[in-house]
Amino acid sequence: MRLGLVMSEVGSGLRRNASMVVSVVLVTFISLTFVGTAALLQMQITQMKGYWYDKAQVAVYLCTDTDTTGNCTGAMATQDQIDGVKAQLDSDVLTPYVDKFYFEDQTQAYDRFKQQFADSPATEFVQPAYLNETFWVNLKDPTQSDVLTESLSSLAGVQSVVDQRGYLDPIFAVLNAASYTAIGIASLMLIAAVLLIATTIRLSAFSRRRELGIMRLVGASNRFIQTPFILEGVIAALVGSLLAGGAIIAIVNFFVKGYLAVTFQGTPFIGLRDAALVVPIVIVVGILLAALSANVAIRRYLKV
Repeated sequence: MRLGLVMSEVGSGLRRNASMVVSVVLVTFISLTFVGTAALLQMQITQMKGYWYDKAQVAVYLCTDTDTTGNCTGAMATQDQIDGVKAQLDSDVLTPYVDKFYFEDQTQAYDRFKQQFADSPATEFVQPAYLNETFWVNLKDPTQSDVLTESLSSLAGVQSVVDQRGYLDPIFAVLNAASYTAIGIASLMLIAAVLLIATTIRLSAFSRRRELGIMRLVGASNRFIQTPFILEGVIAALVGSLLAGGAIIAIVNFFVKGYLAVTFQGTPFIGLRDAALVVPIVIVVGILLAALSANVAIRRYLKV
């Protein structure tokens, strides 16, 4: 197969269908950017889960003077009851599960509340007496919080035992929903790209139907005839894939590292190393889809 002749045919096809080629590039670019963004978002969710779930504590809330829930009877937890909870945390039953714990009285809880809600008008109405004294417990394995709940929930003076991971689950559910939405949009855009590539190839073949007829008459092989059309689709998709790869790197570098990582310094974020793993996959997906759709389109047109 003469490479020079094949490439000249490819160039001729790209020039004849320039507007369609640009459309293929743009659709491929947008769809693969969504694919890469969805992949990065899943990586970010996994990283944040590992980080925050390990830091999530179990809160053992003690009774206050106004509590009538749990084991509370409208009386504040006594010192003996507080010592009983501490003794249980130090017992041989829970020591294998507990990494560390500390006690927070009402004054400390109020100070923390004022720091967390410094700009909220609620600080004007909340008093230390309204807040629970709390044991904050870090577990060696955060997934074993049920052991702590079963051991402490029935103790006198305990209002409730709360695994803070429960507060994180709705956040990750929203992030997962956003990721699935991006995947859905990307899938639709990829279907549009495949159809557009197939249409472009058929139009290119139709515009050169006389040349194709002559090639067949002189004995050109099907492979020689099909290759330029397949390369047209691959080249258009490759350009779109490279643009998508550049967009993914730009998003990570300027938005994630340049804004999110600076604004939320206590949260781990994905970096360029993660983007470098996603970009080659995006490019390969774009090329394979283009090659497959172009091959099917030209074979059907030529009825091979």
